[in-house]
Amino acid sequence: MALDLVPVWTVILGVGVFLYVALDGFDLGVGMLYNFAGSREDRNLIMNSIAPIWDGNETWLILGSVGLYAAFPLAFAIIIPAVYFPVLLMLLALIFRGLAFEFRYRDAEHRTFWDHGFAWGSALAAFAQGLVLGAFIQGFQVDGRHFAGGSFDFLTPFSVVVGLCLVAGYSLLGAGWLIIKTEGELQAWARRLGRGSFVATTAAIVIVSVWTPLSDAAIAARWFSWPNILYLAPVPIITAALVWYVWRALNSTSDFGPFVGSLALFAMSYIGIAISLWPMIVPRHYTLDQAAASPSTQAFLLIGTLFLLPIVLVYTAWSYWVFRGKVRADIGYH
Repeated sequence: MALDLVPVWTVILGVGVFLYVALDGFDLGVGMLYNFAGSREDRNLIMNSIAPIWDGNETWLILGSVGLYAAFPLAFAIIIPAVYFPVLLMLLALIFRGLAFEFRYRDAEHRTFWDHGFAWGSALAAFAQGLVLGAFIQGFQVDGRHFAGGSFDFLTPFSVVVGLCLVAGYSLLGAGWLIIKTEGELQAWARRLGRGSFVATTAAIVIVSVWTPLSDAAIAARWFSWPNILYLAPVPIITAALVWYVWRALNSTSDFGPFVGSLALFAMSYIGIAISLWPMIVPRHYTLDQAAASPSTQAFLLIGTLFLLPIVLVYTAWSYWVFRGKVRADIGYH
């Protein structure tokens, strides 16, 4: 009997997407907070806090997209046409953000323009990702094995709200990262912005958590039918405890507490979405098994993935270890 590799690829894809959200999420958040800094010196420090690792974080976006294409081609063929425009917006924003990052140092005459480009590119990329997520949760119009909806079906009140929610959440992650990497008045500034982002993120979690089951009877039944409501109760309870923890950490002297707690909040939200939609990869139409590539294709791809994935993980961990500690004005990106 052939080994079922769908669970393996589900874990790889799920972990890859979460690592992208967590890692690129905080540096997009740093970019969104960047323009609120009061001085050029502070902006230089903020930029230096992510300079060594920001482009490596986007490796996980490639893993997630290629993994979806290779291991679940039917899902890729339906989802990508449905969210083509927000994906295009995201990629253009990420490209312009990268250009702004580089040209800020090399084109001093137009530094203000590149500063705004970096901040707005970060915000647009985050918002576009939220549009994709909102459209995915709501589901797509499918005819057989093809997307049958319109080009702008992704644009709904729910997806716009999810987009704004992700902007708030990434801002919280960004503030948490700056609390780790800075000190003194700049760290106090990051805590103040973190508290504002925290309030918006908490409201976002509540809004999406209520709106999602109200919009889909199947999701509501999964969460609130008996005995599911008992089995799934730890998810909202742990989330509420994390909300309390992050707020306490933002109002304390902890350097790592706000960031670690915010990552845990994202993890619980991620788990909540997975519970709502499982085992669908094209919501309301196709399960993971139905959308998966042939076993031979999955096995062939898995060989390369299991070779490369540990290298990427080790390199990522090594990068963060080498560039640990506080950023300083005399050491930075040039």
